[in-house]
Amino acid sequence: MPGEKVFPSEEYVYNEIDDEEEEEEEGGTLSFQECLDGNNDTIGQESENPDSVELKQSRKKSLLEFRCLVEDAILSNYILGKNNGKFELPSDLRGNLREITLWGVPLLPSRGHDGTDVVLLKFLKARDFKVPEAFSMLRRTLKWRREFKVEGILDEKIDSRLENLEFIDGEDKQGRPVCYTLFGALKNKEFYKSTFGTEEKNQEFLRWKVKSMEMGIQKLGFKSGGENSILQITDLKNSPGPATKELSSLNKKIVVLFQENYPELIFRNIYVNVPFWYYVSHALHSQFISQRTKSKFIFVRPLRVTQTLLKYIAPENLPVQYGGLKRENDNEFSTDDTVLRFSVRGGTIQKIKIAVAEAGVTVIWDLTVVGYEVSYKEEFIPDDDCSYNVLLQKEKKMRESARNSFYIYEPGKIVITIYNGASSQKKKIFIRHKSKETLPVYSLKGSSSSF
Repeated sequence: MPGEKVFPSEEYVYNEIDDEEEEEEEGGTLSFQECLDGNNDTIGQESENPDSVELKQSRKKSLLEFRCLVEDAILSNYILGKNNGKFELPSDLRGNLREITLWGVPLLPSRGHDGTDVVLLKFLKARDFKVPEAFSMLRRTLKWRREFKVEGILDEKIDSRLENLEFIDGEDKQGRPVCYTLFGALKNKEFYKSTFGTEEKNQEFLRWKVKSMEMGIQKLGFKSGGENSILQITDLKNSPGPATKELSSLNKKIVVLFQENYPELIFRNIYVNVPFWYYVSHALHSQFISQRTKSKFIFVRPLRVTQTLLKYIAPENLPVQYGGLKRENDNEFSTDDTVLRFSVRGGTIQKIKIAVAEAGVTVIWDLTVVGYEVSYKEEFIPDDDCSYNVLLQKEKKMRESARNSFYIYEPGKIVITIYNGASSQKKKIFIRHKSKETLPVYSLKGSSSSF
């Protein structure tokens, strides 16, 4: 670049290049106070994966005891508790209690269903393998589900505008479904007022959250050794401020309700684009949350959203708005296409070259750099020294994931140059590409097209 400092340069050339794994950067967890002091970007402590814990002997004993207790409670008609001091069942369950299920999984251990122990273990883990407490929790959950009429909630028609606030999209690296909640739309005063204007509307919002949770559970297999929890991403970008008491109060209720009735079903609850006021609000409400639930919360500032989410979600499964490569209704790439990973050190230039040996194809590529703060340029360089280079993208700052394509009219290579001159930190680069045969269109020869 004329007139500017010349940075050290590295190059990668590939037709079909192997993905080089680089060591993950180590990162610790920080306290709430450190967050208030402005010294951290995420809050939350990593805990062991509840989906893959091998049971110790003492825990196997607790599971066996729990199974026996649940079996006896179902066969003796007291799994749902007493009614006026007697073990009376609701009319719709009389004679059918052996068929009682939770999240679609039979609860009677002697039926031999693979998912029964998976479900029972969630209650045991939530109560530190204390059998009486886990049993009480299970009974309260079953009672709450009947009172709240959860079983039919998936068929309920709820305000369609609420449906746009949450969606399930893709899987994390372990195969868990990923649920995204977007609160930015609630900043609209009219929408907010119509959503929380009455107690009836508040109840509808609560039922919508339960319905969303139940929809996520539909994607779980409840198989031993499988992934039986959900990764929750809550985006607070443009969300209404701390003065929105109705939303704050409902969120507190929802956290407690899920803690008590959906144990171990949320693997992590990652809040992204978190404003400072939310840290304070969370600290005030944390007294109502168990330590085990607290350990699942991670709070991420805007500058570290992509870096944090990529620890859990592969780039091909992470939506472009969070710095990933996944686009809605993508006709070019799928999550099965290989994503290659490179890095560019601070104060250096990285050149990635896509070599194309034959003409008559269109090369398409996707590119993202974690944290951005880099500049990039794209060009086509023919193998024939007598041919002209073609500038596909002049140098510009990267502010989002980039996609481009080029019709190859003669053998050569696509060269993507990334300048990491503004940062001293090493940046991770994720790129994927593919070629497809294309009929020559001479009027477009040498031109590029962006998506």
